[in-house]
Amino acid sequence: MSRRIMLIPVGTSVGLTTVSMGLVRAIEEQGIKLNFFKPVAQPRRGDNGEERSTAIIAHHASVSPITPFELDYVERMISNDSTDELLEEIIERFEEKSVQDAVTVIEGLVTTRHHPYAERLNLEISRALDADIVFVAVPGNDSTTDINHRLEIVVDTYGGHKSQKVVGCIFNKVNAPFDEHGRLRADIGAIEAPEHDEARTQALRELPIFKKGLSLLGTIDWSADLVSPRATDVAKHLNATLLNEGELSERRLSSVTFCAREIHNMTHTLKPGALLVMSGDRGDVFVSCCLAALNGTKLGALLLTGGYQPDENIMALCSQAMETGLPVMLVNSNTWQTAQSLHAFNQEVPVDDSQRIEKVMVHTAESLDASWVNSLTQKVSRQKKLSPSAFRFYLTNRARQVNKRVVLPEGCEPRTVVAASICAKRGLARPVLIGDETEIRRVAEQQGVVLSDGVEIVSPSEIKDDYVEGLVALRGHKGVTEVVAKELLDDNVTLGTMMLQQGDVDGLVSGAVNTTANTIRPALQLIKTAENASLVSSVFFMLLPDQVLVYGDCAINPDPNAQQLADIAIQSAESAQMFGIEPRVAMISYSTGSSGAGSDVEKVREATKIAQELRPDLLIDGPLQYDAAAIESVGKSKAPNSPVAGKANVFVFPDLNTGNTTYKAVQRSFDLVCIGPMLQGMRKPVNDLSRGALVDDIVFTIALTAIQAAGN
Repeated sequence: MSRRIMLIPVGTSVGLTTVSMGLVRAIEEQGIKLNFFKPVAQPRRGDNGEERSTAIIAHHASVSPITPFELDYVERMISNDSTDELLEEIIERFEEKSVQDAVTVIEGLVTTRHHPYAERLNLEISRALDADIVFVAVPGNDSTTDINHRLEIVVDTYGGHKSQKVVGCIFNKVNAPFDEHGRLRADIGAIEAPEHDEARTQALRELPIFKKGLSLLGTIDWSADLVSPRATDVAKHLNATLLNEGELSERRLSSVTFCAREIHNMTHTLKPGALLVMSGDRGDVFVSCCLAALNGTKLGALLLTGGYQPDENIMALCSQAMETGLPVMLVNSNTWQTAQSLHAFNQEVPVDDSQRIEKVMVHTAESLDASWVNSLTQKVSRQKKLSPSAFRFYLTNRARQVNKRVVLPEGCEPRTVVAASICAKRGLARPVLIGDETEIRRVAEQQGVVLSDGVEIVSPSEIKDDYVEGLVALRGHKGVTEVVAKELLDDNVTLGTMMLQQGDVDGLVSGAVNTTANTIRPALQLIKTAENASLVSSVFFMLLPDQVLVYGDCAINPDPNAQQLADIAIQSAESAQMFGIEPRVAMISYSTGSSGAGSDVEKVREATKIAQELRPDLLIDGPLQYDAAAIESVGKSKAPNSPVAGKANVFVFPDLNTGNTTYKAVQRSFDLVCIGPMLQGMRKPVNDLSRGALVDDIVFTIALTAIQAAGN
């Protein structure tokens, strides 16, 4: 059985691509087979290459979209009175390229003065593909009466309220900043959001049309975070010359200030994410901005106008500020002309802006009615592979349910502070930051985040003495006296580990600054291994484009023997099950089956036998070469009778050298998100971070730590 949903825009600039992205993500998170089809490409002015919606879905979802028909071809067919033939070709392409027994998201055309035929063609395509209709509208500044009338008209066009094909409506850009003429402020200087108007949202929910059978399927609030462009996007738009590239591709712009005042009147504008525009000969302003950067404020970028380059002596004076990653751009236009160019900046998300696309997809998916999304997935086949989106959804959804308290010993580290703020805001955990409160709040301000009441800040000096007695009791046999215990507790990781050991928190995440050894050593000494575990090992969750793989052990045990390797395999399989992955475990070696000999391959062969005997309920096989385990055609050739070959999703490596090298090679070669290492076999969850971890890596590690805590 399949479901087909066609998104129909009600008006222009409704954010149809955004809604498509969100709906695709929401369905992906259910692990359901999915198609995406925009029958007719509708490029925006200035777009080159692939159709935008199709390209974004292709690059950022576990879906292979069906190729749309080119607009020129469609218009030629319509002008030749060949619409029927066009519809036949659309149906033929859909039937040939779509995955059977799946949900299909179909994106319609937007009616514009250049495409006046769009509304009629949408109607005909929806009928040809037998799709259910979901309208996408933007309330703007219109009265609820006007909005209701507009929806009534479009519902009548598609068969009226009695039509079983008309399902509902999604409101996008709710509470967005509209001007007095009802137009969305599109200039980059208007990306600060107005206050959320709950009364307005409630009024939309209570429109008379929703009492006649039409369903409200989602209200998507406008968010400033989702429209903040990268500095590189603005640089390309302005064709700017780079005086200092810095973190041009990473920094995002959340406000714009034109610096024409005295310094003391503009210090409040020197804030994270600010694009500061000034004449290139204003050395005083330039130096002030660089001083703010040196003080830790992560400004968005400096934009110099008039073609004036700062004096060489000033550039030398500010060289250390440049080293903080501050981008500096130069344009030849004057400040007024530059302001006009910024006003014309297109804030649609670029196809290559993965971070922003991910945020848009998550925000939109979470804004859709969950019961409706679940109804789409009933009686539709589920994917055999757990997609990255489904895995992330499982992580965040399960973490919200368990609501655990996770301590973060590196409380003053900027990425950790931002991650704690996100976790509290999204309800993924109750984060506890260890560190000086003044310093933590200063870091938060520099990073442009607000720490809500959901983030707890604990000063080490205020709690350290509470754990001295417990530490002496645990380590007294190793010569730890009260004096030594106080010294050991000066280390925040040890202090956080004692909080976990005493049951004051549920889990610990560290490693953004500390080494793996510094994170794990206190845990091994104080938390120790679980009763049913012979050792502590680790796994990484590798988020490939179309599935999630589990790699173990890539961080802890240098050269496990056969018994230890079998234990690692069982632990890794159980970890996979804990996170919604049905494990098929491959014991990796340089040889498959009985084709090779040697001590290394014999160890893997013996470990496989031990693991199979200990856990006959698990699918475990080996020795298998990596390609035989991962690629179906190779698996059938090299190990035709194996229940795992070609279908493995848990890979157990024979030693640390092989595992760590493989995980890093795969991660770096394909630019993958890797979550971990997650430690397994501990009494209580302690997890390590890579020192190069991104904020999202820390957020997901906190979430999986919370889930581990619930399973202990």
